[in-house]
Amino acid sequence: MESMHHHKRNHQEHHTNHTASKRMAASATLHCLIGCAIGEMIGVTIGTHFGFEVHYTILLAAILSFISGYTVSTWPLLRAKLPFKKAFRLVFAADTLSILTMTIMDNLMMVIIPGAMDKDLTHPVYWLSRIVSLVAAFIVAFPVNIYLLKRGKGHALTHEYSHK
Repeated sequence: MESMHHHKRNHQEHHTNHTASKRMAASATLHCLIGCAIGEMIGVTIGTHFGFEVHYTILLAAILSFISGYTVSTWPLLRAKLPFKKAFRLVFAADTLSILTMTIMDNLMMVIIPGAMDKDLTHPVYWLSRIVSLVAAFIVAFPVNIYLLKRGKGHALTHEYSHK
């Protein structure tokens, strides 16, 4: 009986930890998505508005997604009084793989959705494409963040500082 109770308690603790990890991964993925989306949208909007070739638009969007993604993640650490250099190192280590995954998926979707890269902010195809590409980016990056969290990496590196 004691062994069965112990097994049940361990199972409940594992389930609780697994659920908390999934919640933290979802939070980290959403946080990263917001940061990436800002840069992606600005980059694609600039590129399509000024008629850049698709590969230049993608490059601009990718660069801006990293800049905005790192900025969104660094800001709470700076508010928690971490020195910029330490905060940026933590964010770089924590968010790079997630941002890279999202950026690749977001831009891939924008390229394969017909007309997505040819429209500006006033066209519904742009916004529908944006929604589809960002949802796809979240779906692909979520397991990446679970993987990182299980190894004490990713959002786990910054969590202790940004949630005080």
